[in-house]
Amino acid sequence: MDIHQAAKFTLKSKRFWTWQLSGIMLYCIPVAIRFTTGSYYIPILSWPGSWVHHFIPGNLVEKFLVNAFFPGGAGAVAGEIFVGICCGMPLGGKTKYGARLAGALTQTAVWSAIQYFGYALMLMGPFGGNIFEPWYVFPFNFFLGFLSIFTPDIVNFAKQSLVTVSHRLWKPDSKS
Repeated sequence: MDIHQAAKFTLKSKRFWTWQLSGIMLYCIPVAIRFTTGSYYIPILSWPGSWVHHFIPGNLVEKFLVNAFFPGGAGAVAGEIFVGICCGMPLGGKTKYGARLAGALTQTAVWSAIQYFGYALMLMGPFGGNIFEPWYVFPFNFFLGFLSIFTPDIVNFAKQSLVTVSHRLWKPDSKS
């Protein structure tokens, strides 16, 4: 299939938009907390609390939780959908994870470019710091983008587990 057609079908995909919009909303939760409280520090998400050699941020828990979904996880799903449409069949094995990796790294690169230019604008938040990330955290973001190729599988496993548990809890008693 033509790349332009595949891109068009990807943008029409409900799964694509579910992951993009959910990921952005999850990404905005810590931002909203920072703007509301006026503090960069979020107690649960700010471990270890201080930067490690300028490359690993002090909000490590937040980075793992948020970047797993956006931009990495959402990009992984976008890559999987796009390559699946180009191939004309559902993906499996190495092809699926290769497509997810390409999508996750591409979306992380686009988001890093936005962060880079935003950081250059020096927009200060109410917590006294730039609202965008500095360039030296980008390699860590790409590492998290690499790990996020497994996020759709983890989310699917959690969803299936919840469905199974809910069916067991709400299953009518057959003895009555």
